[in-house]
Amino acid sequence: MIKPITAGALALAITTTTMVGCKSGEQSTPDFDYTVDRFADIEVLRYQVPGFENLTLNQKLLIYYLTEAAISGRDILWDQNGKYNLALRDMLEQVYESYDGPKDDQQWQAFDKYVKQVWFGNGVHHHYSMDKFVPEFSREWFEGQLSKNDMAKDETLLRVIFDPTFMAKRVNQAEGADLIVTSANNLYEGVTQQEVEAYYNARKDTTDLTPISWGLNARVTKDADGNVVEQVYKVGGLYSDAISRIVELLNKASEYAENDGQREVIKKLVDFYTTGDLKDFDDYSIAWVDETDSQVDFINGFIESYGDPLGMTGAFESIVNFKDIPASKRTETISNNAEWFEQNSPVDPRFRKDKVKGVTAKVITAAILAGDSYPATPIGINLPNANWIRAAHGSKSVTIENITKAYDEASHGNGFNEEFVIDEETSKLLDDYLFITDNLHTDLHECLGHASGRLLPGVDPDALKAHGSTLEEARADLFALYYLADPKLLELGLLDNPDAYKAEYYKYMLNGLMTQLMRIEPGKDVEEAHMRNRKLICEWVYEKGKPENVVELVEKDGKHYVKINDYKRMRELFGELLGEIQRIKSEGDYEAGRDLVETYGVKVDQNLHKEVLDRYAKLNIAPYKGFVNPVYTLVTDDNGNPVDVTITYEEDYPTQMLRYSKQYKTLK
Repeated sequence: MIKPITAGALALAITTTTMVGCKSGEQSTPDFDYTVDRFADIEVLRYQVPGFENLTLNQKLLIYYLTEAAISGRDILWDQNGKYNLALRDMLEQVYESYDGPKDDQQWQAFDKYVKQVWFGNGVHHHYSMDKFVPEFSREWFEGQLSKNDMAKDETLLRVIFDPTFMAKRVNQAEGADLIVTSANNLYEGVTQQEVEAYYNARKDTTDLTPISWGLNARVTKDADGNVVEQVYKVGGLYSDAISRIVELLNKASEYAENDGQREVIKKLVDFYTTGDLKDFDDYSIAWVDETDSQVDFINGFIESYGDPLGMTGAFESIVNFKDIPASKRTETISNNAEWFEQNSPVDPRFRKDKVKGVTAKVITAAILAGDSYPATPIGINLPNANWIRAAHGSKSVTIENITKAYDEASHGNGFNEEFVIDEETSKLLDDYLFITDNLHTDLHECLGHASGRLLPGVDPDALKAHGSTLEEARADLFALYYLADPKLLELGLLDNPDAYKAEYYKYMLNGLMTQLMRIEPGKDVEEAHMRNRKLICEWVYEKGKPENVVELVEKDGKHYVKINDYKRMRELFGELLGEIQRIKSEGDYEAGRDLVETYGVKVDQNLHKEVLDRYAKLNIAPYKGFVNPVYTLVTDDNGNPVDVTITYEEDYPTQMLRYSKQYKTLK
């Protein structure tokens, strides 16, 4: 996943959920049921883990214990997302499991929907819009269920559910507001934005060339004397019970490490969890980047900062995976040519890296999704996030292809192209080339986009503040878009048609100008960083291209369609905007960055918005998709020795959520 406030890179699976495309040579699996559940604006899917059965026993055992460590951090994320989430989850699940009335009762059906939403959001706020879920069941009905089961009526929890003004938004990004006071997450308590910024500014050393990731693993609050202090996530600190369990399982996984380098990575992660020292986290990150010999890999920790309005504190997340060796030839080709891409980038040479170091990329098969990567998950990852580590040691980039395949398989025949694509010629282009160009866009975004460029000496990595995430995602997207049309991809054998890039260009512009609006409620602005990023790029290109009619919105039979008239000029515009955003980041130009985001990335044309919503409603396509995980079972012989790890896919959504709450409950 990505932490865009610094330099991480998470490509969220947003557009692949609705656009149909084919992957040359890829065969679908007709006997695998991808769809698990559908409620509200969400569809829950399954994903396959091809190749797991072919791994060695030690690799399977390594994955098994890493998976257990991953899921054991679930309660941390729930608590980070809101201080009442864990208690609320317990109450909701008790009612859910004890209900013995008719399942066709409207109150029950509304409650069932609400609980599923809360599970998906890892708390009472929507995972994407950050708005609090609104119950469609009555307070009277719910209190009746509590009474029927002799459960106490906690007035605070009832207020969380039924008072729409209480803790209304988990992350607020509104310009001019105190982003901490008005955000309902549990990363700060009793402090203001001004106090937090002053606290960290006083601790930063602008001459330090290897700065730690301030605030990454801490809640900020005040002590008894009114001083601003950190409560650090570590063994013996905040979230100690959960972190101790994770450490125990990581140590168990270490027994099955593929080599000494991987064993050292796990040890350094355990050291960080034990001390809470962010210097230890940097040591772990460097070891993780340097270790490239293993087939099995994982992320586990406090990584991405989308849940923090200031973009500092990392949400707990974990993905366990193993390398798809044949598919990785594509990403290895890209990473092996990283120096060429960097030096030919359309940005001022002052802002390019003098030398690209340690960029590695691979296609992976996800074995488990956890924390902030579950149920909604990224389709690509580029880590670590610290700019100085990336510059000195490099980064790892991955494309999660079994996840993109699940999205693709689930979207076939949904009617999207017929409703929104301007003509059959363009639709055929998408059918022929969108899957591969979409994956290449992710590859380039993660492997090269986030790994490109450099900060000028003395520039604070947090200089862009609340707009840093949006601008970092825009920078990586533009890098990928610019190079998708480069003849170099044909030379490298990554594409076989010089017009293939047009499929991604069309999809991207259609999404950024129109179709992503289906995720926004009427009357609201765009707030999520990835959506702002895409809107910024597309609106900027649309406006700057008007004199040459590069792209237009045409109306046919009362409906608007995106029409691209000059793909070549569009690529040039992508390059111009990339150059400006790289300058903004390299120089830490907050004012220019804010102006770009607020001018092009926030406001919504309400008439176009209504049209998009009306057209989507006819298709009955869920705007958001996520996953249930497969189930891994440890098999032992009569003496208790492990002999295998099996994998099954039959568990449904409520069963998995309820099991996780019991089996992996680590916090109260």
